[in-house]
Amino acid sequence: MTTESATASDDLLRRLAPQVLGALVRRYGHFDAAEDAVQEALLAAARQWPEEGRPDYPRGWLIRVASRRLTDQLRSEDARRRREETAAALTPRDAFVEPPPGESRTPAEDDTLALLFLCCHAELSPEARIALTLRAVGGLTTAEIARAFLVPEATMGQRISRAKRRIKASGAPFGVPHAGRDQEPDQAPDQAPDHVPHRAERLADVLQVLYLIFNEGYTATSGRDLRRADLAAEAIRLTRAVHVLRPADGEVAGLLALMLLTDARRDARTAPDGSLVPLAEQDRTRWDRAAISEGVALVSDALTHAPLGPYQLRAAIAAVHDEAASDEDTDWVEILALYEVLMRVVPGPVERLGHAVAVAMVHGPRQALGLLAALDEDDRLAGNHRLEAVRAHLLEMAGDRAAARAAYAKAAGLTLSVPERRYLQFRAARIGERRASG
Repeated sequence: MTTESATASDDLLRRLAPQVLGALVRRYGHFDAAEDAVQEALLAAARQWPEEGRPDYPRGWLIRVASRRLTDQLRSEDARRRREETAAALTPRDAFVEPPPGESRTPAEDDTLALLFLCCHAELSPEARIALTLRAVGGLTTAEIARAFLVPEATMGQRISRAKRRIKASGAPFGVPHAGRDQEPDQAPDQAPDHVPHRAERLADVLQVLYLIFNEGYTATSGRDLRRADLAAEAIRLTRAVHVLRPADGEVAGLLALMLLTDARRDARTAPDGSLVPLAEQDRTRWDRAAISEGVALVSDALTHAPLGPYQLRAAIAAVHDEAASDEDTDWVEILALYEVLMRVVPGPVERLGHAVAVAMVHGPRQALGLLAALDEDDRLAGNHRLEAVRAHLLEMAGDRAAARAAYAKAAGLTLSVPERRYLQFRAARIGERRASG
């Protein structure tokens, strides 16, 4: 098998893993045991497919192998008869037949989406919901999730394990909440449980999970590649599915718009040699205009008809960037105004960092550098390269080349992304060359 073929198979397995897990949880329950069985099936595929060839319907193959592994495990736990009877009652014999190529499933039938809502069940804390979903649905490793949350890997591993046990103990139903309803999946309207008021919070956690998955796909936190296209595409696909379920929700529309407007720039973000190209230097003719148009329409409609929320505001900022014909034409005054509203809604460190950049573009870098001083005390940004990268950019704008060079070098030492490190090192070296020639 060639390197390209091996990479394609790895990508396929990663994309299919949450779908296979969803199918097993729907049929058998036992979230934790089902995940173990899926991992065994993925290992079997990685061993057999290079030698025997990829099956015609890879998803069906994985589901059948994982089902056998899970059935064997359940039998070993003296639960054979009850599990087989439950499976027979829930699923017809041909339930695992792969649909013909090109046949689509509705969102309510999408096991991956049902798995997404299961992982965001109200029994779990917000942190546990997000971490478990990133692991089970997004396919991120524990280390990647830990970096997203800025916590040690061991801490995140324990959090995910506890979440799995809690899901198992809760007996949570497996299904997608019905559009426009406030009850749990497969529950009649007059049987809504006491925790129904938390539905909005549950949806907010689902959106945050999808946003984190997209961010990891659009700018990978580690590795040789700037982006992981499979994760970004999966986040967009799932967000579209949620939007179909909740078409009137402004934040769902805002998140989908934000993803589309951001992902529209993907082809222009790297040079032919794979190096990073910053937004100001990108060839905007390579941006996806269809995605931009769709994103602008989504956020415009949401801002007009729905209560204001952070995803809509972030999408509006992205739209201002995307609609500018060039970097010089960017309406930074409007972007600054949007950031000021956003900071009143979500006064987080990332929002404050973006606000500082907008302040620099409107009022000058010195004023913005003063804003960064307050962020130095925020533990959530401790050890994060983006704070130092922004500081370096502002120092360079202010003409303080020595300090800018040191900040770029510090930022390069903090990131685990190879393209980002090389870009930051390049900026530091370029400043050094200017100083030498000057």
